[in-house]
Amino acid sequence: MSGSLTARDIAFLDAIDAFQRKPFSGGVWRVAREGRDPLLGARSSSRWCDGSFDVLYTSLERMGAIAEIHALLSLQPVFPSKPKWFAHKLNVAAAQTLKLADLRTLARLDVDVHRYAQRDYSHTQPIAEAAHFLGFDGLIAPSARWRCLNLVLFTERLAPDAIALEETDATPIDWERWRKRSRA
Repeated sequence: MSGSLTARDIAFLDAIDAFQRKPFSGGVWRVAREGRDPLLGARSSSRWCDGSFDVLYTSLERMGAIAEIHALLSLQPVFPSKPKWFAHKLNVAAAQTLKLADLRTLARLDVDVHRYAQRDYSHTQPIAEAAHFLGFDGLIAPSARWRCLNLVLFTERLAPDAIALEETDATPIDWERWRKRSRA
């Protein structure tokens, strides 16, 4: 037998399953490096993915998407200056999202909201894994980097035509200019 079985807490699954499955239809933003398909998800070890399924991170606001990538790039010992990054507007149609629209809702699921901006994913990854297991096709949650909501899509749960590229900013993101503007 290949693969492994994961023990899941039934009460926790019930708590996640109690949320309504909400449709989401509309525009979102994604920042991707030049040459990378902005519609392509991937497995990651991140706030809303434990590495066991593909996700596509997007934001309901352009600045939110930029802030998320900037935070990720800032973790590197030297901020990468050569690769070009572009903001892409996507059109998304998801049928069954888990909406965790505010910190109060996250707190009910045992997320320490006072540490939400830190990189402690011990409570957020299990939420996403349970939502994926239960058949949600994504989740909406507050950004830890900008005052907006993010939409994290579980790409294998979506219809093939659920995500489409609407537009791409022709000018690469100027990280230095963005840092100055975001501090203002």
